[in-house]
Amino acid sequence: MQRSPVLFISHGAPTFALEPGRLGPRLVAAGETLPRPKAVLVVSPHWMTPGVRVATTAAPATVHDFGGFDRALYRIQYPAPGHPQLAQRTIEVLRAAGWNAEPDAGQGLDHGAWVPVRFLYPGADVPVFQVSLPATAGPRQAYGLGRALAPLRDEGVLIVGSGSMTHNLYEFRMDQGGHEAEYAREFAEWVRQAVEARDDERLVDTLRLAPHAQRAHPTAEHFLPLLVAAGAAAGDSEVETLEGGITYGVLSMDSYLFGARVTAPGALH
Repeated sequence: MQRSPVLFISHGAPTFALEPGRLGPRLVAAGETLPRPKAVLVVSPHWMTPGVRVATTAAPATVHDFGGFDRALYRIQYPAPGHPQLAQRTIEVLRAAGWNAEPDAGQGLDHGAWVPVRFLYPGADVPVFQVSLPATAGPRQAYGLGRALAPLRDEGVLIVGSGSMTHNLYEFRMDQGGHEAEYAREFAEWVRQAVEARDDERLVDTLRLAPHAQRAHPTAEHFLPLLVAAGAAAGDSEVETLEGGITYGVLSMDSYLFGARVTAPGALH
């Protein structure tokens, strides 16, 4: 079986579901081009738990875990099935790597999962399940979680870290008048250089070393899924940047595909 790639997706605001922008079409192309997985495993900052939990739900609900947005968002359903067997296999893999992983038979798909995966597989015909982000995890622990999940790539699982390249909601502007914050661009560019060089040590240290890191991420949880993805892709030299631009003035949507390419180099830039 061909080894599955890994994705880090900036899911931005929930409105991404209605406003594809630059990134949406790139994810659609990925879903149409990449080998079809047996299941998609998503790690999202919107499901954080003590320790690690794995959703064994057979028919996960579409969770609208946000408020104050367009009513159309709350009408969207993404009825992808879960995959209890692969979820149980994930628990085994994590435990073998030293993680105290436990099943969760009731967890649905939070918006960090269904919003981006809906672009990849709009027919909701690929199983999706989530692995929680440990509430106490720091950058190195998040990277280690990705390393622990990596063997699942050889079993047909597409691992997706879903977060946000920048995530300062204090500066979030619904009407930004086209202005893009310079700090968000500079932070995203620093990260891009580290990712494309596959300098994982530098990447793990991003929130200490990168320009404007504290402003780009007042809290770390939306950055950690990138480290999960990088850990799952450790050893892969191939990486493609899926440029997403900046939405709402401050939310960089840049995303990364590890271990495969959707296009010839430069075609999506």
